[in-house]
Amino acid sequence: MYIGYKRNKMSSLVLLLLLFSIVSVVWCYPSRCEGRCNAQVEIKPTCTDIVLGYCNEMPYTKTMYPNLLDNRNREAVETSAEYVLLSVLHTLLKGECTPDLRMLGCSILAPRCEMNKILKPCRSSCEMLMKNCMHAFEAIEMAWPYFLDCDRFFVGEEEGCYDPLESLRGIHEFVVDNSIPEQPSTIIQFTYHSHSQMINVLKKTAAKCSDISRAYSIGRSFEGKDLLVIEFSNNPGQHDLLEPEVKYIGNMHGNEVLGRELLIYLAQYLCSEYLLGNERIQTLINTTRIHLLSSMNPDGYDLAASEGPRYNGWTSGRANGQNIDLNRNFPDLTSIVYWRQRNKGFRMDHIPIPDSYWFGKVAPETYAVMKWIRSIPFVLSASLHGGDLVVSYPYDFSRHPEEERMFSPTPDEQVFKLLAKAYADRHPVMSDQSHDRCGGAFASKNGIVNGALWYSFPGGMSDFNYLHTNCFEITVELGCDKFPGESELYTAWQENKEALLTYMETVHRGIKGIVKDESGEAIKGARISVRGIRHDVTTAEDGDYWRILPSGVHIITASARGYSKVMKKIRLPSKMMKAGHVDFTLKRVVEPNRFVRIPQDTYDRFDPYNQFDEYGRSGRRQPEVERQERPWWWSYFALLGNNQPTWLLRRN
Repeated sequence: MYIGYKRNKMSSLVLLLLLFSIVSVVWCYPSRCEGRCNAQVEIKPTCTDIVLGYCNEMPYTKTMYPNLLDNRNREAVETSAEYVLLSVLHTLLKGECTPDLRMLGCSILAPRCEMNKILKPCRSSCEMLMKNCMHAFEAIEMAWPYFLDCDRFFVGEEEGCYDPLESLRGIHEFVVDNSIPEQPSTIIQFTYHSHSQMINVLKKTAAKCSDISRAYSIGRSFEGKDLLVIEFSNNPGQHDLLEPEVKYIGNMHGNEVLGRELLIYLAQYLCSEYLLGNERIQTLINTTRIHLLSSMNPDGYDLAASEGPRYNGWTSGRANGQNIDLNRNFPDLTSIVYWRQRNKGFRMDHIPIPDSYWFGKVAPETYAVMKWIRSIPFVLSASLHGGDLVVSYPYDFSRHPEEERMFSPTPDEQVFKLLAKAYADRHPVMSDQSHDRCGGAFASKNGIVNGALWYSFPGGMSDFNYLHTNCFEITVELGCDKFPGESELYTAWQENKEALLTYMETVHRGIKGIVKDESGEAIKGARISVRGIRHDVTTAEDGDYWRILPSGVHIITASARGYSKVMKKIRLPSKMMKAGHVDFTLKRVVEPNRFVRIPQDTYDRFDPYNQFDEYGRSGRRQPEVERQERPWWWSYFALLGNNQPTWLLRRN
């Protein structure tokens, strides 16, 4: 009984095993696999129809996946940054080089398929299009897309390539025809610019005129935005012997915006006109080193711009991100002059920054500008403001602290009036004698005014330039509307263009020269004195100097510690086309001159306690800076999240 039970049980077990084997075979059918039954069979890719909306104009109808970028299917292509770029190229490039670029991109995203094999596009087609269209990408500060790398994704004719643009031949022949070189033209878009747009325009301009221009940063604002300068010179990036340095500074008060835009337009104008062969502009740039700081206060501008051009407030956005008025934040050297001016031995130039200044609050924008003007031997400058229509000149701080409106001239009163009139006389409205207009209160003064006589304030940038360096700076108030409408920008440019150019040309009035010793070695820091004017200029690193002077007869003296004085009498004609050249050779003496009361090392003390040196370095705000400086077209790829095309960002 027990044995029979075991036999039945064994039979049942064998039957179950047999049944399981049959089921396994049925389950695996019809794979006919060898080895393990669950092994996947490789399916070879085959040609398939192109169903991509932006690639429906290709001269073929079949493609294959994975494509040349290893996208596995149509859905992967349509959600890629490369395909999104093709969909917006026409808008970004304003129709230039499209549909050529789109078809070239489609030859990679939806490659041609014949006999179940991908054909690669020809390298020559890519190279020709890249040559003709690269400028369009440079115009919007966008890098050439990596997937249009002619050497990486395209092949030569000997490898059996095809021309992806063959359907366009004869229709858009101008795209690949390079027989007629592109002619540069002065085209300016009279619009307002955000910070990133301003940076893009200035860098684009510097790239377009790389032989005579460069863009460089002097520091960052409180919120981390670049304080970008564009320079024009026949030798950009370097001071040339006897070539004077000029600067314009705009947007010191963030809500006074016209100067910011005028300097952006001026940069584009100088570049294009130089390329067009404008002799006046070529002469100006070949003989002058020009620096344009379009926005000294980008943080304040952002606040003011958020209100829109219709808002014409007098305080919102005026200060920087720390709520500091930058034109009250410079060292007050004017008070020192008034306090000590009766002392005959005390100089009224190159006054050191008092150590007490560094105990206060110094804005990063102020710090950057001070360091900038100490590093370059500027001769002439203008700060562009808004709120009235007039040119004011130093001193801006009254010689009597209780007098808000008191005529307070510098020793160079005659020179400053000459400079102020150079701008005002070329401005059609400033020079208008009508009192019933913006700035009409200054019509009887020919559109110019002494700053302290208008209204007095300490810590201004113009007074600091004059008393701490060789630089003569005026303040130009560009109009009663601090934030004019966009429709008024073209008119403002026409009114100020000639004045901006003429003012820079005045740097060549007066005299220039080199101070050397008997062996021909340059003497740095030698003093150039003019009899009757208690304000000297000093020689630069290579011994060269510039002294703006009115016409007439002048007695000029050159002196330096350890050398004898040399005096010369000169006569400057009333209509000077260029500065007179007056060199000096000084003899070394045993006993040094002792007329200099201020030790040189005292003057050189800048930020002596290293409290603000961090302004010169990129700190913890760097990630924010990166975010702020994304180009304007970046928003087109915002929905891509982590897949945003960082490969389109240019690496400068």
